[in-house]
Amino acid sequence: MSKYRNNLPQLNGGLFLTDGGIETTLIFHDGFDLPHFAAFDLLNDPKGMAALKKYFATYAGIARTNGVGFVLESPTWRASSDWAEKLSYSPEDLEAVNRDAIDLMKAVRTEFETGDSPMVVSGCVGPRGDGYDPGHVMSPEEAETYHGGQIRSFGKAGADMITAITMTNVNEAVGLTRAAKAADIPVVISFTVETDGRLPSGQSLKEAIEAVDTATGNGPAYFMVNCAHPTHFDATLAGQEPWLERIRGLRANASKLSHAELDEATELDDGNPAEFGAQYSELRQRFPHINVLGGCCGTDHRHVEQACMACKTAT
Repeated sequence: MSKYRNNLPQLNGGLFLTDGGIETTLIFHDGFDLPHFAAFDLLNDPKGMAALKKYFATYAGIARTNGVGFVLESPTWRASSDWAEKLSYSPEDLEAVNRDAIDLMKAVRTEFETGDSPMVVSGCVGPRGDGYDPGHVMSPEEAETYHGGQIRSFGKAGADMITAITMTNVNEAVGLTRAAKAADIPVVISFTVETDGRLPSGQSLKEAIEAVDTATGNGPAYFMVNCAHPTHFDATLAGQEPWLERIRGLRANASKLSHAELDEATELDDGNPAEFGAQYSELRQRFPHINVLGGCCGTDHRHVEQACMACKTAT
């Protein structure tokens, strides 16, 4: 059973954290080999499962210590059919691993949640293609069909919500939103942006958010921005237009490098956690409704903790 599906607490205000760059942490800090960046595969290995538990417990502990909420984002960014097939998962295996991921998130919630730190379980959905490149753009109907299976698995497993991370184009976001609405589960759309603040498809963030809302009847619970350094989208988040009110979350990269440069990098660029936190605080002062804070490539618990402390100090 889900706990918050009909009343997501982050929509009522208050600060919420989420995790950082799970794949880069597991690879560069914990020494795991993750073919295709598939963190979900670790759920089948005792050592991997222990690492995942430690990873999420670290972040949940930061939230509990600071008396803020937390969104537990399942390690399932790659756990959809095309990627699972590359790892020789059967459809039955894939459904089981998505269910197991939600069970792990619920177990962490049971251990760490308090009255001051509500913890929301989210099923993480990634793009069918690459998170940096839109590649072949599906129609909304194709996207709804493709992502529907994973979303239904999360719904049956008791997830409170769905978060679609690193969406690169409107069509996929529209289809995914429709699939979540059909499954009667709230969905959040998080768009990847490039160094110019635009989606990899070339659309502006404003155009993308307005297009998804128009096509789905304001279907997403809210939007997020991810997989870019704060300086890449700072200028994009300007003014007081209605579309800006739809953005409630940030999952920025630690590095100022472009996606092309990150693809070529052989060492982790973890940036400056304190500076990262200060940049989040500045954005929050301009847009107080942005209240879900996490990280993407290169970030770890240090960046999220710094963001938490900086934003708490500023309020």
